[in-house]
Amino acid sequence: MKKVRLGIIGFGNMGVSHLNNISEGKCPEIEVTAIADINSERLEAAKQKDASIALFQSAEAMLDSGLVEAAIIAVPHYDHPKYAIECFKRKIHVMVEKPAGVYTKQVQMMNEAAKNADVVYGMMFNQRTDHIYRKMRELVQSGHLGEIRRTNWIITNWYRPQAYYNSGAWRATWSGEGGGVLLNQCPHNLDLWQWICGMPVKVQSHLHYGKWHDIEVEDDVTAYVEYANGATGTFITSTGDAPGTNRFEITLDKGKLVSENGKLYLWELQQSEPEFSKISKNPFGQPENVFSEVETDGKSEQHSGVLNAFAAAILRGEPLVAGGEEGINGLTLSNAMHLSSWLDKEITLPFDEELYYNELMKRVKTSRRKENVESTVADTSGTYNTK
Repeated sequence: MKKVRLGIIGFGNMGVSHLNNISEGKCPEIEVTAIADINSERLEAAKQKDASIALFQSAEAMLDSGLVEAAIIAVPHYDHPKYAIECFKRKIHVMVEKPAGVYTKQVQMMNEAAKNADVVYGMMFNQRTDHIYRKMRELVQSGHLGEIRRTNWIITNWYRPQAYYNSGAWRATWSGEGGGVLLNQCPHNLDLWQWICGMPVKVQSHLHYGKWHDIEVEDDVTAYVEYANGATGTFITSTGDAPGTNRFEITLDKGKLVSENGKLYLWELQQSEPEFSKISKNPFGQPENVFSEVETDGKSEQHSGVLNAFAAAILRGEPLVAGGEEGINGLTLSNAMHLSSWLDKEITLPFDEELYYNELMKRVKTSRRKENVESTVADTSGTYNTK
């Protein structure tokens, strides 16, 4: 069997997780041939796992070695576009961990570079493999339930104690991560929101910075959006709620979908609300509905599924779970939420990317790195860093 020779850039928690999945045979068409990380201890850990893997202290050296034809980028957020572009220059296929980057201006550059590279370019949106979200998208996109009227996602089960933020000097800083809960925990949710419901045209948000923790970035978010058809939506998230909630609700002309606690529920109207409203003679009448728990295929292949599709795209031209160019959509939403908060006004999409970048850099300039870092939890974003 032909296998894709994969290099891992960044051997933090996600890099280790990808290696483990591949080593355990979950990705039969991929073999890890090289790993790059500037942290010598990380490289020693990789050597202990598999001494046959070539190790490099720079991504560029690995990409120039001839040992890899594809790479997965699992480094801190700011460097995702940088290393993707280095891959494109060398005609190396690339899979980018979430988020696509920190600001859309740099992701636009990454996407433009990809157009001329003629390589497979994917985003690690593993939540798109989840059976609940796939079914929600299928039902919404089919048109059977009519147009969307309202979307609401309360996603507050991202609780983190202060120890989490104390575990990395760069964590929860403008200069290190470029944001808080929106950039670290919620890229998957923002991607799924737009993947299932489409992109809004207006965004207004209220963000609280360091409300629940000693950090400089947002840890509490309430955002309101409007869609082109007049539908509205809200997105609420926090790392300070215990216990938290994960409830995603979509109201449409002919029904309502609710995802919660690993289940998907449907209330399907016998007659669409607009039609019922026009013909009903009862001033307190409501359209009848049929309630059901929606059956799904139960499959959620997660990271391994994304990598298997990546290999199949390289070897046989099969479709990806998520194309790399799609990474900009969820980032556009988080950038718009930040910008709305910073300027205290509604933001119309597309927004001024230069304005966003300048506002972000103001905050980066005064950003503070933490001292006395406590290594208490695993690093969920990787530790490969050029600084």
